[in-house]
Amino acid sequence: MIAKKSQILAGILFAFLAAATMLPLAAAQVYPTEKNGPTLEEELALARQKIAEVKAHPGEGSGTPVLNANGVVGASTIVGSVFGGIFIAFVVQAKRHVMVRTQ
Repeated sequence: MIAKKSQILAGILFAFLAAATMLPLAAAQVYPTEKNGPTLEEELALARQKIAEVKAHPGEGSGTPVLNANGVVGASTIVGSVFGGIFIAFVVQAKRHVMVRTQ
């Protein structure tokens, strides 16, 4: 009986937390409802200005190449090597800890 009540309470808690987490995501891209919002023409003009700005400064772009190693593949390689090094350091420390404990 107690286990069943705790399962029900856990389900209610999970549903509440899921709803509280997903609600802001569902409303994140909603445009304002007032009449003073941007029109389609204004949005298109702004998009054209952004494109012209990016074409005028081709090396600055959106910042996708994290460390600018000639694109996404180079940046992914660099980031992978950094996190791989951190992983290897953790593995070495864990092995050292096990060796010290067993002696």
